[in-house]
Amino acid sequence: MSDSELLGAAFGVRQRAYAPYSGFAVGAALLTESGKVFAACNVENISLGLTICAERAAVAAAVAAGERKFVAIAVVTDSEEPAVPCGACRQVLSEFSPDLRIVASTLARRIQGFSLSQLLPLPKQGILEASRDV
Repeated sequence: MSDSELLGAAFGVRQRAYAPYSGFAVGAALLTESGKVFAACNVENISLGLTICAERAAVAAAVAAGERKFVAIAVVTDSEEPAVPCGACRQVLSEFSPDLRIVASTLARRIQGFSLSQLLPLPKQGILEASRDV
C-alpha cells in the first residue's frame, strides 16, 4: 500500500472525529504487516484524560482483530505543520513496532515522514530502569 492510499484512509476517518472541546480532529490509519488497514479517529471527553487518541484507537482495533505487527501509520490533522503522535501514543506504538514508519499530513497535504525510533528513542529502557528503582 502506498503512503498516499494510507493517508487517504486517515483523511476519510478524520471526518468522523469527535472533538467538540479542542476542535482538533485527528484521523489515523495503521497498516499491518499482513496488509490490513485499521483507521480510527480521536474521541474527546470533557474529562481530558479520558480522551482517546486516533492512533491508540487504531492500535486497539488492530489488536482486537488479531494483528500485532505494524508497518506504518498515517496521521492527518488540520494544522499548519504535520502533527506527530503524542507521547502516550508513541509509547503504545513502540510496544508493537519500535521502528514504525510515520507519515504525517495536514489537510493542505503538507506531508512529513518520520520513524518512531526518531521520535521516541530508547522507549523500553527508560521504563525498565524506572521500575527497578521502585
